Amino acid sequence: MKPLAVVTGASSGIGAAFAKRLAKEGYSLLLVARRRDRLDELARTLGDASILTADLTEANDLRAVADQIAAAPNLELLVNNAGFGTKGRFFEAAVDGQLAMHELHVIATMRLTHAALGGMVARNRGAVINVSSIAGFAQSPGNASYCATKAWMNSFTEGVNLDLRSAATSVQVQALCPGYTLSEFHDVMGADRGKIPARMWLTADSVVDESLRGLKQRKLYVIPGRLYRVLVPIWKLIPRRAHIALALRYGRRMKRFD
Repeated sequence: MKPLAVVTGASSGIGAAFAKRLAKEGYSLLLVARRRDRLDELARTLGDASILTADLTEANDLRAVADQIAAAPNLELLVNNAGFGTKGRFFEAAVDGQLAMHELHVIATMRLTHAALGGMVARNRGAVINVSSIAGFAQSPGNASYCATKAWMNSFTEGVNLDLRSAATSVQVQALCPGYTLSEFHDVMGADRGKIPARMWLTADSVVDESLRGLKQRKLYVIPGRLYRVLVPIWKLIPRRAHIALALRYGRRMKRFD
């Protein structure tokens, strides 16, 4: 039986890039996303791939995906990639979007990781990749929920890693923390790509390459891109007072969110 990889948010961007790469590496695939037409189109190009249309912010859909993951005897990789961002200050943004973000980044990640790890630990093989962000290392105006949920994802992955190591299992977890990545993510949230220098953009394929290379090296954190691997440690060394001053300087230039 071929090893199974489950990829959420598989209809585009990093999720689709994971699906294509894992198919080449011999995995059977279960692709999860909301857009059935996109999933059908992708699955047709990959061969051994099945699809599950689901909105992971909906309790019944999340339960169905978790049950299928828990029941898979050949599950070897779960990629928790589904996610989205919003624009605007927290108190100006629609609360439904903020709630959905926490349900997707936090609750769905926790539920699916738990569903996957039971069988993986019993078989003593497998891995979970949680697609986080460099935004999880700091806060910035207009991104309160996004930064907070990605920080949670980093902390959660670290905690699960400690549990796995204390159990002396070969199963591993990874927090994948890309920076700006060329995908539909920024288009959906209405962000202007032109405001970001070209050198800061990563491709989805390069993010996946570094993630899977890091998995083979059993890295807990993977930060794709040489520029980001330099910037993140420097950012961590900057005093908190300076972080706040820089964030406020940027935030005061923001337009009111409609």
